[in-house]
Amino acid sequence: MLQDPVKTKDEIVEWIREYFRENGSTCKAVVGISGGKDSSIAAALCAEALEKDRVVGVLMPNGTQRDISDSRKLVEFLGIPYVELNIGAAFDAMKSMLTGSETLLTLCGTDGLSRDTEINLPPRLRMATLYAVGQMLPGGARVVNTCNASEDYVGYSTKFGDAAGDFSPLSQLLVHEVRQIGDVLGLPQDLVHKTPSDGLSGQDDEQKLGFTYAVLDHYVLTGKCDDPEVKAKIDRLHRINLHKLNPMPAFQLVR
Repeated sequence: MLQDPVKTKDEIVEWIREYFRENGSTCKAVVGISGGKDSSIAAALCAEALEKDRVVGVLMPNGTQRDISDSRKLVEFLGIPYVELNIGAAFDAMKSMLTGSETLLTLCGTDGLSRDTEINLPPRLRMATLYAVGQMLPGGARVVNTCNASEDYVGYSTKFGDAAGDFSPLSQLLVHEVRQIGDVLGLPQDLVHKTPSDGLSGQDDEQKLGFTYAVLDHYVLTGKCDDPEVKAKIDRLHRINLHKLNPMPAFQLVR
């Protein structure tokens, strides 16, 4: 629990301002708006740190998104410019390309996309979209990473998808701390405390992970978990997903 969430919020806002002073004084911040807590709070922090017209929200449903109204509610609440770009056609084209290759299907021993491929392809298409939007904007842009420390710890993100970005205002905050910042910012309660979901798997995040964020946050902070099976699962997820956080290994040439 943050002892002084107002102070932390102010520090993040100043950090964002300093980032843009050093990395693009004329650039805009581009953020994918999912309608969940992380993208809502990241966008709100950027809106406070920069002029509102320097924060561009990008809504990216994949075909039909049942909670797209939450995304629209957020950008309208913040008063930031936004664009809605449906990635459905791009997803269908990629899926058709992959499943249309008999050579690939034979190589993989399958007759279609794997479940993980189907879940992770949309986030990667969304990140490509964010960078495309950023490069089209006058003055350039920097893409906001919206990951938090809890999800990073267990690798609950898509590599080169939502795990990518140019700067990350929330990556040191656990889920309950992110919500504290959202409350301080005065965001709508239903967005800050919305049950998190990836919108892809048909499960909410805690169902998919197999434990609650409260349990995860407590374990990250204290190293204690009452359920040995849950502890083992968290430890395993952390271990196998470290590659998402660590820099890409590179051969070191000795000259």
